[in-house]
Amino acid sequence: MDQLLIVTTGGTIDKVYFDDKSDFQVGEPQIGRILDELGVAFRFSVIPILRKDSLHITAADRELLRATIAAQPTRQVLVTHGTDTMVDTAKVLASIADKTIVLTGALNPARFRGSDADFNIGTAVGAVQCLPPGVYIAMNGRIWDPLKVRKNVAANRFEAAG
Repeated sequence: MDQLLIVTTGGTIDKVYFDDKSDFQVGEPQIGRILDELGVAFRFSVIPILRKDSLHITAADRELLRATIAAQPTRQVLVTHGTDTMVDTAKVLASIADKTIVLTGALNPARFRGSDADFNIGTAVGAVQCLPPGVYIAMNGRIWDPLKVRKNVAANRFEAAG
Protein backbone atom coordinates (compact mmCIF):
# COMPACT_ATOMS: atom_id res chain seq x y z
CA MET A 1 0.00 0.00 0.00
CA ASP A 2 1.61 3.22 -1.16
CA GLN A 3 -0.81 5.50 0.62
CA LEU A 4 -4.25 5.10 2.11
CA LEU A 5 -6.88 7.71 1.34
CA ILE A 6 -9.31 8.24 4.20
CA VAL A 7 -12.52 10.18 3.59
CA THR A 8 -14.60 11.09 6.64
CA THR A 9 -18.32 11.79 6.69
CA GLY A 10 -19.03 11.99 10.42
CA GLY A 11 -21.21 9.48 12.20
CA THR A 12 -21.01 8.07 15.70
CA ILE A 13 -17.28 7.38 15.38
CA ASP A 14 -16.66 11.16 15.54
CA LYS A 15 -19.39 12.12 18.01
CA VAL A 16 -18.67 14.16 21.11
CA TYR A 17 -20.93 14.36 24.14
CA PHE A 18 -21.78 17.86 25.32
CA ASP A 19 -22.86 17.80 28.98
CA ASP A 20 -24.41 21.25 28.87
CA LYS A 21 -26.63 20.25 25.96
CA SER A 22 -27.17 16.61 26.99
CA ASP A 23 -26.70 15.46 23.41
CA PHE A 24 -24.14 14.23 20.93
CA GLN A 25 -22.75 16.28 18.07
CA VAL A 26 -20.36 15.20 15.34
CA GLY A 27 -16.89 16.57 16.11
CA GLU A 28 -13.49 16.49 14.41
CA PRO A 29 -12.57 13.29 12.54
CA GLN A 30 -10.91 10.87 14.97
CA ILE A 31 -9.29 8.41 12.57
CA GLY A 32 -6.06 10.36 11.98
CA ARG A 33 -5.46 10.62 15.74
CA ILE A 34 -6.20 6.92 16.19
CA LEU A 35 -3.80 5.85 13.41
CA ASP A 36 -1.08 8.19 14.72
CA GLU A 37 -1.45 6.77 18.25
CA LEU A 38 -1.20 3.24 16.88
CA GLY A 39 2.01 4.09 15.03
CA VAL A 40 0.89 2.60 11.71
CA ALA A 41 3.57 1.71 9.15
CA PHE A 42 1.91 3.32 6.14
CA ARG A 43 1.22 6.81 4.87
CA PHE A 44 -2.31 8.14 4.86
CA SER A 45 -4.17 11.31 4.03
CA VAL A 46 -7.53 12.39 5.42
CA ILE A 47 -10.17 14.32 3.49
CA PRO A 48 -12.97 15.39 5.84
CA ILE A 49 -15.94 16.15 3.58
CA LEU A 50 -18.95 15.87 5.91
CA ARG A 51 -19.69 16.09 9.62
CA LYS A 52 -23.11 14.50 9.75
CA ASP A 53 -25.04 11.78 11.47
CA SER A 54 -25.64 9.30 8.68
CA LEU A 55 -29.41 9.71 9.02
CA HIS A 56 -28.88 13.26 7.71
CA ILE A 57 -26.72 12.33 4.70
CA THR A 58 -28.49 13.24 1.47
CA ALA A 59 -28.26 11.97 -2.10
CA ALA A 60 -26.23 15.12 -2.91
CA ASP A 61 -23.83 14.29 -0.04
CA ARG A 62 -23.39 10.76 -1.39
CA GLU A 63 -22.67 12.14 -4.85
CA LEU A 64 -20.07 14.52 -3.35
CA LEU A 65 -18.44 11.55 -1.61
CA ARG A 66 -18.51 9.47 -4.81
CA ALA A 67 -17.04 12.30 -6.89
CA THR A 68 -14.35 13.05 -4.29
CA ILE A 69 -13.18 9.44 -4.19
CA ALA A 70 -13.37 9.00 -7.96
CA ALA A 71 -11.22 12.12 -8.49
CA GLN A 72 -8.36 10.87 -6.30
CA PRO A 73 -5.55 8.78 -7.81
CA THR A 74 -5.35 6.57 -4.70
CA ARG A 75 -6.66 3.05 -5.31
CA GLN A 76 -7.21 2.10 -1.65
CA VAL A 77 -9.83 4.14 0.18
CA LEU A 78 -11.24 3.91 3.70
CA VAL A 79 -14.45 5.83 4.45
CA THR A 80 -15.63 6.55 7.98
CA HIS A 81 -19.40 6.76 8.03
CA GLY A 82 -22.33 6.55 10.38
CA THR A 83 -23.76 3.06 10.67
CA ASP A 84 -27.45 3.73 10.03
CA THR A 85 -27.09 4.48 6.30
CA MET A 86 -23.65 3.02 5.60
CA VAL A 87 -25.13 0.35 3.34
CA ASP A 88 -26.97 2.99 1.26
CA THR A 89 -23.76 4.94 0.71
CA ALA A 90 -21.80 1.78 -0.15
CA LYS A 91 -24.28 1.04 -2.93
CA VAL A 92 -23.70 4.51 -4.43
CA LEU A 93 -19.91 4.05 -4.28
CA ALA A 94 -20.18 0.74 -6.18
CA SER A 95 -20.16 2.71 -9.44
CA ILE A 96 -16.48 3.59 -8.90
CA ALA A 97 -14.22 1.22 -10.82
CA ASP A 98 -10.66 0.10 -10.03
CA LYS A 99 -10.61 1.10 -6.37
CA THR A 100 -10.91 -0.91 -3.19
CA ILE A 101 -13.24 1.06 -0.90
CA VAL A 102 -13.99 -0.04 2.65
CA LEU A 103 -16.56 1.76 4.79
CA THR A 104 -16.35 1.53 8.55
CA GLY A 105 -17.65 3.34 11.59
CA ALA A 106 -18.47 2.71 15.20
CA LEU A 107 -21.48 1.89 17.29
CA ASN A 108 -19.99 3.98 20.13
CA PRO A 109 -17.98 7.22 19.81
CA ALA A 110 -14.21 6.74 19.38
CA ARG A 111 -13.61 8.99 22.39
CA PHE A 112 -15.49 6.57 24.65
CA ARG A 113 -13.68 3.85 26.57
CA GLY A 114 -14.64 0.48 25.14
CA SER A 115 -15.59 1.92 21.73
CA ASP A 116 -15.45 -0.46 18.80
CA ALA A 117 -13.84 2.30 16.68
CA ASP A 118 -10.21 1.13 16.91
CA PHE A 119 -11.15 -2.48 16.17
CA ASN A 120 -13.31 -1.54 13.19
CA ILE A 121 -10.63 0.78 11.80
CA GLY A 122 -8.02 -1.98 12.15
CA THR A 123 -10.29 -4.45 10.37
CA ALA A 124 -10.93 -1.92 7.59
CA VAL A 125 -7.21 -1.13 7.14
CA GLY A 126 -6.41 -4.83 6.79
CA ALA A 127 -9.31 -5.35 4.39
CA VAL A 128 -8.48 -2.43 2.10
CA GLN A 129 -4.97 -3.83 1.60
CA CYS A 130 -6.06 -7.39 0.80
CA LEU A 131 -9.35 -7.22 -1.09
CA PRO A 132 -9.78 -6.83 -4.85
CA PRO A 133 -11.38 -3.66 -6.23
CA GLY A 134 -14.95 -3.21 -5.03
CA VAL A 135 -16.89 -1.77 -2.11
CA TYR A 136 -17.02 -3.42 1.31
CA ILE A 137 -18.22 -2.76 4.84
CA ALA A 138 -15.98 -3.57 7.83
CA MET A 139 -18.01 -3.82 11.04
CA ASN A 140 -18.19 -6.18 14.03
CA GLY A 141 -14.98 -7.99 13.06
CA ARG A 142 -16.27 -9.00 9.63
CA ILE A 143 -16.02 -7.83 6.05
CA TRP A 144 -19.42 -7.54 4.43
CA ASP A 145 -20.75 -7.28 0.90
CA PRO A 146 -23.02 -4.19 1.06
CA LEU A 147 -25.70 -6.09 -0.87
CA LYS A 148 -25.78 -8.86 1.74
CA VAL A 149 -25.68 -7.01 5.06
CA ARG A 150 -27.98 -4.90 7.19
CA LYS A 151 -27.72 -3.09 10.48
CA ASN A 152 -29.84 -4.74 13.15
CA VAL A 153 -30.78 -1.62 15.09
CA ALA A 154 -32.34 -3.54 18.00
CA ALA A 155 -29.21 -5.67 18.51
CA ASN A 156 -26.88 -2.77 17.56
CA ARG A 157 -24.76 -4.83 15.17
CA PHE A 158 -24.38 -5.72 11.52
CA GLU A 159 -25.64 -9.08 10.29
CA ALA A 160 -26.34 -10.96 7.10
CA ALA A 161 -29.37 -9.58 5.27
CA GLY A 162 -32.18 -11.87 4.35
